Amino acid sequence: MIYKAKHRYADVAPRKMRPLASMIRGMSVDEAIEALKFLPNRGARLIEAVVKSAVGNAEDQGARNIEDLVVAECRIDGGPMFKRIRPRARGTAFGIKRRLAHIVVTVVDQESLDASLAPSESPTTAPETNTVVNAPALPTA
Repeated sequence: MIYKAKHRYADVAPRKMRPLASMIRGMSVDEAIEALKFLPNRGARLIEAVVKSAVGNAEDQGARNIEDLVVAECRIDGGPMFKRIRPRARGTAFGIKRRLAHIVVTVVDQESLDASLAPSESPTTAPETNTVVNAPALPTA
């Protein structure tokens, strides 16, 4: 089963958190929390909190084994920007964009993940044929 958690309007730029999100994608939940715990970034604390929230959602919705959960999706989307100006020399102004982010974490049971990745055999597929249509003629010597 799929369990989600979101943190909207996080006060860290999405560009700073995307490498952390790609690092934990595909890890088990325990490994992801341990990996994020030892990173010095502020974004790591926020992602760690969202992963823990997704695990709490799974526990609340009746997941069988919390230890078997895997981070299937960790996505950092851009949020709205605060647009400010910074006064500069000779009465000019430079724009400042304070960027916000939306963090989305999805955790999945290992069993359902394995079932979705298993190759499905469908009897409706036709067997492949090795016929070549409109092949160029070979030059004769």
